[in-house]
This record gives sequence, structure tokens and C-alpha cells, in this order.
Amino acid sequence: SDNYPTFLKSVFSLENIRGALITMPHKVSTVGLLDEVTATVRVAGACNAVKRLPDGRLVGDMFDGAGFVRGVQRKGFDLSAKRVLVVGTGGVGCAIAASLAGAGIAAISLFDVNSASCDALAQRLKDNYPQIEVRTGSNDPAGHDLVVNATPMGMNEGDPLPMDVSRLDASTFVGEVVMRTEMTAFLNAAKARGCKVQVGSD
Repeated sequence: SDNYPTFLKSVFSLENIRGALITMPHKVSTVGLLDEVTATVRVAGACNAVKRLPDGRLVGDMFDGAGFVRGVQRKGFDLSAKRVLVVGTGGVGCAIAASLAGAGIAAISLFDVNSASCDALAQRLKDNYPQIEVRTGSNDPAGHDLVVNATPMGMNEGDPLPMDVSRLDASTFVGEVVMRTEMTAFLNAAKARGCKVQVGSD
């Protein structure tokens, strides 16, 4: 792990290398080794794909949140000008927030028990997408068109819900990232309120 920067640079100095997919724990440290990054990388603070350009420069992108966004769009939910709540601003939450911002949302609310992580993501969003209204500090789903559980809550039986589902409107689209159980307690509660849902494997 300590030799990772040297290793990555030496790999990409080879003429027959065109790109690489990056896995944990190197997604964050890779960012500092790149010559160019997308807005998604700047917001997510991590990179999972590197491409070597013909001139040798390394360009990075992040696709972890794109799968979530495509799943929502495939279900017919238009993200343009929508108000979104993302609960959980760890790696997956940051990636989803970055992809949502790139999809043209109007506003995003962020919540995490780690307020420093939440505030850092909020600042990166403001810096890269100044047209998006960014708020932090509340996990209240009321008034949002899409809410996302990007926390591990729901992986284990008896986990607390990531937000107060009684505050969910039936028109709100609800997404989950937990894949251990397809229909988590959170998704079941949201569905019971009439919400359309997206399971983690979507």
C-alpha cells in the first residue's frame, strides 16, 4: 500500500497499458496521481477508472454512483430539477451524490453522523456545481423528490431506519444501496407509504 503511487506510475509507463479499474483501498489515493479528473471525481473525492491518453497523461473518472443513477432513470424517474436527500456521505454516498449532481438535480440535502465528511462533500458539490442548492444537517425526507439510503443501515436485522419514514410523501422515489437483503426494512416501510423504490442491486 505504501508503494502504491510508485506502482501505479510504473504500470502506466508501459506502452501496452491503456487503462485500469481501481478498487478499494486505492480509490482515494489514486486521485492525487492523475493529470486530469472529471467533475464526478472531484466531488466524490475518489476515482475507480484510469485511462492513459496517447501523450501519457492519466485521466480519472468515477462510475460507482452512475449505476444508481441509471437504475433510477431506467425506472422512469427524471432527475432534472429534482430535490434529493442522500443519507450517508461515505464512499458510496459521495459517489451517488456526484452522479446525481451530474444528472441535473436542482437541490441536494446531505446527512451523515460524521458531520465533517458531510460538510466536505457539501463544499465539493458547491465548488463544482454552484447552480445546485446544497444543504446539510437534516435527514428529514419531507419535501424531497428522491431519497437515498447510502448508509449500511439495513444490512442487519433490527438496524434502525436511516430516516423517519412517516415524513415520506407517497410521490417520493426511494433508493437503497444495501445489497445483502433486497427489500430492507426501510424499503418495505417506504413501499407501505406508496413510494416507488429501487433496491440495492438495481
